[in-house]
Amino acid sequence: MKFTTALSLLACAISTNAFAPMVPQRQTTALQMAGVLAKTTGRSALDPAVIAKYRDLPFPADKVLAEYVWVDAAGNPRSKTRTLPAAKAESIETLPKWNFDGSSTGQAPGDDSEVILRPCRIFRDPFRPRNDGLDNILVMCDTWTPAGEPLPSNARAAAAKAFEGNEHEEIWFGMEQEFTLFNLDERTPLGWPEGGMPSRPQGPYYCSVGPENSFGRDITDAHYKACLYAGIEISGTNGEVMPGQQEYQVGPCVGIDAGDQLMMSRYILKRVCEDFQVYCTLHPKPIVDGDWNGAGMHTNVSTKKMREEGGLEEIKKAIYKLGANHKEHIAVYGEENHLRLTGKHETASIDKFSYGVANRGASIRIG
Repeated sequence: MKFTTALSLLACAISTNAFAPMVPQRQTTALQMAGVLAKTTGRSALDPAVIAKYRDLPFPADKVLAEYVWVDAAGNPRSKTRTLPAAKAESIETLPKWNFDGSSTGQAPGDDSEVILRPCRIFRDPFRPRNDGLDNILVMCDTWTPAGEPLPSNARAAAAKAFEGNEHEEIWFGMEQEFTLFNLDERTPLGWPEGGMPSRPQGPYYCSVGPENSFGRDITDAHYKACLYAGIEISGTNGEVMPGQQEYQVGPCVGIDAGDQLMMSRYILKRVCEDFQVYCTLHPKPIVDGDWNGAGMHTNVSTKKMREEGGLEEIKKAIYKLGANHKEHIAVYGEENHLRLTGKHETASIDKFSYGVANRGASIRIG
């Protein structure tokens, strides 16, 4: 059965003209001949040979780089890097806690801004590979106050508490994460004309091939391989119904590990898009004009009893509980889901709970 969730990514912009630094008389950087990098040029204006000169420097034999990743108040991934002795990076138990300025991520006030990062899960770092027998690492963390209380944005702590003591249920999750790729103007999806609409309606783009149908395959392939390298249980990918929209799947994963793997896969997706200089959003309805599908995250879930003989009755028990708390659940599924959950475009109405077998217009689909 599937629960539909969505995550809104918030974007903000500020004017920078009033704060532009004075340009020195002499420039000594490699960008002197190229000029100041424009937003639309991105990495393409950087000399690959210059990048390679630093990327190919060897790492110290007794040290690793650890990228600590966490989720901010808006649900976006954040990260920062530290150097650790190789021995400390071998397990979660030996990794040290860290801290950050929560006032800059919407997670603490300025007069009490200290937030503690607690390591929860280790992944290999696909962005800093090495060939000396060691791995640089990505560290999925959750967020705590110095007094040891989970932050309000720390949904992982609440989830871990719910899973605790229920290991015998062997809860499996399989997550289908949809996302939309845009040009850096953040208005034009890949494959769309600037300021306009595609000449054909949606239909030929789903699981498509060909330059007239598929947009962003190199990005999804890069993300796929990076997730595999990291140790994420990514199990598939495909083009989605709207041009410029894609999907990947993570799982099956058991218990709290599902959330750790999903959030790290989202972080890796953002990093890959950073390299390709493409804007990526998980917004549930990035294009509201026209006859276009939104983007969500369908979640396949089952307990051990649901997978055994007579499991359909167990599934129905869970469905009835979900239906009785529909409004409460919708309230925490993310912002602006009302734009997507309209009862159209393969969705259920946000106001009405429903379920059915193989019914893509239901809140819960039994498969």
